[in-house]
Amino acid sequence: MKIPVGISNRHIHLTKEVKDILFGSDYELEVKYPLKQLGQFSSTSKLTIRTESGVIEGVRVIGPLRDYTQVEILKSDEKVLGLNTTLRDSGDLKDTPGITIIGPKGEIYVPSCVMIANRHIHMSLSDSKVFNRHNGEVVKIKKGNTIIEDVHIKINPTCVLECHLDKDDEIKYDIHTGDEIEILD
Repeated sequence: MKIPVGISNRHIHLTKEVKDILFGSDYELEVKYPLKQLGQFSSTSKLTIRTESGVIEGVRVIGPLRDYTQVEILKSDEKVLGLNTTLRDSGDLKDTPGITIIGPKGEIYVPSCVMIANRHIHMSLSDSKVFNRHNGEVVKIKKGNTIIEDVHIKINPTCVLECHLDKDDEIKYDIHTGDEIEILD
């Protein structure tokens, strides 16, 4: 059974409080395009992230607003930013590096917010039954002759079936949004 792939680039999730500092209290995130996961969208808003070692401009904000601020970078961004972080599940920010986020109206240093997202497959409850998988399980996936390890299963009633890899994986494995993978048993 095939699962569609979605490639993710570096991006930022914001709280209302941080959004207000960066864009102003009356600013609303505007939808550039909806993402496959229900209610989520790529916004038209972009920000700059900065450490003492480097800067990356044009980092897309993903909506809607959350109850935590999270900066998801690529492994290849670590050298530019002078950071050393680990692969994590979204929202697992304990003991992660902080970073300064710069917007058009202000800037803020946010501690414990930078992470690299684990490769993962979003599944609904019904998908998990079809694929016989459980939340938190780690699997291998395959596209053609390419095998990718350490892919985490994320089950939630609101999830839409999709395998999320990042831009570094896209380059390394020549896999793209819209491609399809299989889970290896």
